Amino acid sequence: MTLSRAFSKSSKFISWKSTGRFQQTLAGCIERTGKTLHSGKVSTVKLWPEVAGEGRYFDFRSKLIPASIDFAKESPLCTTLCKDGFRVRTVEHLLSALEAMGVDNCRIEIENWDSENHEVEVPIFDGSASEWVEAIEQVGLEAAIDQSGKSCEKMAAYVNEPVYVRKNSSFLAAFPSTKFCVTYGIDFPQVPAIGCQWFSLAAFDDSHYCKQIASSRTFCVYEEVEKMRCAGLIKGGGLENAIVCSISKGWLNPPHVPDEPCRHKILDLVGDLSLFARFGSQGLPVAHIVAYKGGHALHADLVRELSKNC
Repeated sequence: MTLSRAFSKSSKFISWKSTGRFQQTLAGCIERTGKTLHSGKVSTVKLWPEVAGEGRYFDFRSKLIPASIDFAKESPLCTTLCKDGFRVRTVEHLLSALEAMGVDNCRIEIENWDSENHEVEVPIFDGSASEWVEAIEQVGLEAAIDQSGKSCEKMAAYVNEPVYVRKNSSFLAAFPSTKFCVTYGIDFPQVPAIGCQWFSLAAFDDSHYCKQIASSRTFCVYEEVEKMRCAGLIKGGGLENAIVCSISKGWLNPPHVPDEPCRHKILDLVGDLSLFARFGSQGLPVAHIVAYKGGHALHADLVRELSKNC
């Protein structure tokens, strides 16, 4: 299928249009090694340039897993991609940085030292996307060309009608807009130091992302840590890669800004929405995304709803 045919269909809900820019890829290779959040093991990620139209995909034990909603599986406290029994966990921060920085095509080679395990996890670093953003800025970007040596235009999905998903008191909605923007709310009434927070980005590009979102770290409630560890989660978690808040004592390590938890939710959202990308297109839909008490599963549900209406 040619790229023009892939984006030729429009529906009542979605129209594919050119962004006026060409697809991009990395200008060189990036390699990073670090401890992972949930398994606590060490893994290595190598980011390689890729040709236009290939999009972003993981290469784990020579198994290629597209960074697509078609391969997203529900998993606690992270986004996981799965194909043919091979799983890549905690992909959201890396994909968030790639999407926001305009890396449309990329081969993501990942490995760990457990040769018998069919599961691997992306390193957590400090719990934000800063490590990936800085690495991308250092190596730079270049126009991606296809197998014929030609540049390819970058397409984006414009939302024509409201699309929404909800579960109990949580919801996500995508409203028609001339640009991507986001409004996100969280509510932790049992944790006074977090409480109810809202954060909005009326404009979104790599500059806004770098200044306001990328350094926002993942967070958790101290009283829930033991329960999560008993469930086999956050084995590699600590104050060096998350901000932790106690119900009674407040923050054990202070946030950069008071609304850092809410900003981190937007970081996760960008990573999860990137799974909407196809053939090197923009993953973020051109829409005003309004979210309240969302999480990875609900983010993925919105992407599935958008994909269903393409």
